[in-house]
Amino acid sequence: MELVFATHNRHKLEEAVAIVGASFDVKGLTELGCFEEIPETADSLLGNALQKAEFVHQKYGVNCFSDDTGLEIEALDGRPGVYSARYAGPDCNFADNVRKVMSEMQGVTNRKACFKTVVALILNGERYFFEGRVDGEIIHEQRGASGFGYDPIFRPIGFEQTFAEMDETAKNAISHRGIAMQKLADFLKSK
Repeated sequence: MELVFATHNRHKLEEAVAIVGASFDVKGLTELGCFEEIPETADSLLGNALQKAEFVHQKYGVNCFSDDTGLEIEALDGRPGVYSARYAGPDCNFADNVRKVMSEMQGVTNRKACFKTVVALILNGERYFFEGRVDGEIIHEQRGASGFGYDPIFRPIGFEQTFAEMDETAKNAISHRGIAMQKLADFLKSK
């Protein structure tokens, strides 16, 4: 079965292919030939994931899935949350976002945080949702060179390493996106 993952992010696509497995032919937006800016204007992770999946499904008529991920920091009232990718502004990059969070966390003792991912699947016109969550904390300094985004400052509960210090296999086994993608894979295999 062919599925389109509504992303241009090669890292996320490779991660999805590794988890969903060989039973499914997972392609990204590049392989589909979709280079348009897909809107992400909802006020929730589920809303953004569904918005992207519906855009691709309506325009190309394919079975597809999309995700949205957010880092929620307790001391920042859940920020950056749904705005995680553009927290430092519309033209920011991952380093800008990390700097902003680290600045806002200066002197804060409550370091509790969680990553959440919601995957929206449109399969044969039906909509399905899968969520993954991992709890952890924001550390005081960046560590590690793997991963992307906030990975160098997030340490999951029960681990000494940040996500950016873990190899991809170890991170996928416990990460929010890995959990949501595994739920998607289990669902697809049951179909």
